Amino acid sequence: MKVFNLPDLGEGLPDAEIVEWFVQEGDVLKVDQPMVSMETAKAVVDVPSPENGVVLKLHGQPGDVIETGAPLVTFGEAGENADAAAADEQTQDHTGQRSEPPAATPDDSDSEVQTASDTAASDEDHRPDTGTVVGAMESTDRVVSERLSSIGGVKVSPAVRALARKLKVDLTRIRPSGADDVVTAADVKQAAANPDLLAPQSAEAPAPDQASSVQQPQQSPASRPEPKPEPTPKPTPEPVTATAAKSKAPSGEWEPIRGTRRTMARIMSESHAKVVPTTLMDDADIHAWRPGQDITIRLIRSLWAGARIEPGLNAWYNGEDGVRMLHKGMDVGIAVDTADGLFVPALRNVHDASPEDVRAGLNRMRDNVKDRSIPPEDLKDYTIMLSNFGVFAGRYATPIINPPCVAIVAAGKLRHEATPVLGGFEVHRVIPLSLTFDHRACTGGEAARFLKAMLDDLALPN
Repeated sequence: MKVFNLPDLGEGLPDAEIVEWFVQEGDVLKVDQPMVSMETAKAVVDVPSPENGVVLKLHGQPGDVIETGAPLVTFGEAGENADAAAADEQTQDHTGQRSEPPAATPDDSDSEVQTASDTAASDEDHRPDTGTVVGAMESTDRVVSERLSSIGGVKVSPAVRALARKLKVDLTRIRPSGADDVVTAADVKQAAANPDLLAPQSAEAPAPDQASSVQQPQQSPASRPEPKPEPTPKPTPEPVTATAAKSKAPSGEWEPIRGTRRTMARIMSESHAKVVPTTLMDDADIHAWRPGQDITIRLIRSLWAGARIEPGLNAWYNGEDGVRMLHKGMDVGIAVDTADGLFVPALRNVHDASPEDVRAGLNRMRDNVKDRSIPPEDLKDYTIMLSNFGVFAGRYATPIINPPCVAIVAAGKLRHEATPVLGGFEVHRVIPLSLTFDHRACTGGEAARFLKAMLDDLALPN
């Protein structure tokens, strides 16, 4: 029997999600035969069989997330049982030898002591680790029950009582569901979420001041004072609490975040924790453009124009080691929005590419995203990022940098704007730009000069 663990699929990601199995338990596989389709950061990758053999066990179902290095498929020979083989492996000791039962020894004066010692050692082997401490720590299999108290005739533990106090739930009105009529934490949470489940408050319970008062001796009718009518208390409106606000059932259902969105959430969290972002914004005047100009191609060209002036933004930064890398070429990560989440494939060597080559690369990228056939190597190692969210809406933004990159440029929605010129005003077309940069790796002056070079290049007629 051999267990095949999920390998690193070339992206340095901690896990991948099972999309579809191409095999079943009991199938005979050959080397390089596709076994399973796995979804990584932004692509779906087929994992081939590493050897010839019989599939004994599949570790996971479609939709399960498997960590890198965790079991994926168990191989063996026909007729072999994976669970039995795994159990047999567990009977081996640390030296790789199978443990044998102790041989019988003749009775002697130390037999009882030896037997007791062996039993204690055996119990110690099967006892869970008690921790690493200085001194001795008691280890026992005895179950310790939490002390219960009674509140208004209701049995409850201190922890549950504290929870009820925090959620402002009356314990005397809860219907207990625990053993021996004990109120559980689940009872309290359910009552807090839905106060209608609480039992009606009893009218026979004495008021606190009456229960604690001292009984007075009876008096004769003659000496008994006339009772004074008590004023009718004014009803006080019941305050609106957080519990009442929670009583309404949610209008939707929770669903797991999987695939591309799960990876997107992880990357965004890492960026928030590692990057010190700062954003500059300005408008590019494209009034001089000749008809037929491709906006995306011009934006990509302007990125390289900015990098020639300030190469520090076409760079990587490693904050842990305190180093940075200034790239001599440019690979642009293009943010692509889809219903499944955000993809950022790379467009390579844009500094040496012609406009026709850049357009062909963009078309190929679009088709790969649509078909979910992006090669894993195209989803990493870009040197700068571009987001053209203006095709939908929006003027300016604070886009997110994906480390180790130090800069991303976002282009907003193209608009017409009255521009002052000598002797009056003209209506020009402008593109709003937002440059977010990692202020640990770049100064504000470097970023401003980079953006100025972009604006100057975009202002050219072609």
